[in-house]
Amino acid sequence: MEELRHTSREYEKELQEIRDGLLYLGAKAEKALEMVMQALVGRDANLARQIISADDEIDRLDIDLEEKCIRILALRQPAAIDLRFITTAIKITGHLERIGDMVVNMAEKVIILNDFPQLKPYIDLPRMGEISREMIRNSLDAMVHQDAKLAVKVCEEDAVMDQLNEQIFRELVTFMLEDPVKIQVCLYIMQISKSLERIADHAEGIADMVVYMVTGRIIRHQSVQAKDT
Repeated sequence: MEELRHTSREYEKELQEIRDGLLYLGAKAEKALEMVMQALVGRDANLARQIISADDEIDRLDIDLEEKCIRILALRQPAAIDLRFITTAIKITGHLERIGDMVVNMAEKVIILNDFPQLKPYIDLPRMGEISREMIRNSLDAMVHQDAKLAVKVCEEDAVMDQLNEQIFRELVTFMLEDPVKIQVCLYIMQISKSLERIADHAEGIADMVVYMVTGRIIRHQSVQAKDT
């Protein structure tokens, strides 16, 4: 049975503002992630400081979107798929705001790392950055196109991020065992890797909410295999 939808043009405009706001916030978070990886590879402390300063806008957008969602819930009393969209939007904006926080944490580590000689050329960290950016972008594309299959594919990428994080951890432990002087630098790099892994977790969280919005299924805490059924 097809779910009932609203017919008010004003109401549709309000919902579209939420969609547009989520995409704008997502683009901001994705751009911040791109910039922090550039700052890391380029050892650019000034760029890292710009990223930290720009986080205030992400916080403001998060609050603005949540307030709009709450207003619609209170005044419009949405039902069926509209209700799922609004509750999903509130969750998604929270994930995007926390991605912004992770990026700030990374930027702070970039500034500190510039006080030390570079341990080695970065290879896996930029790869993690690119995968996590793609996960954010695809999860939001899945929201726009109401594509549950694309959302599940996003969840599948999280396993790759976990493997890369573990690989980096093992490599850095080897560095620390061979030369205790490098322990502090290795710990900062581990924290950056962990932040990227957590960003991927938030992107997966967005994808989980998209599946709920489209299908009504709550799939978080399930294995990827179970999500794909």
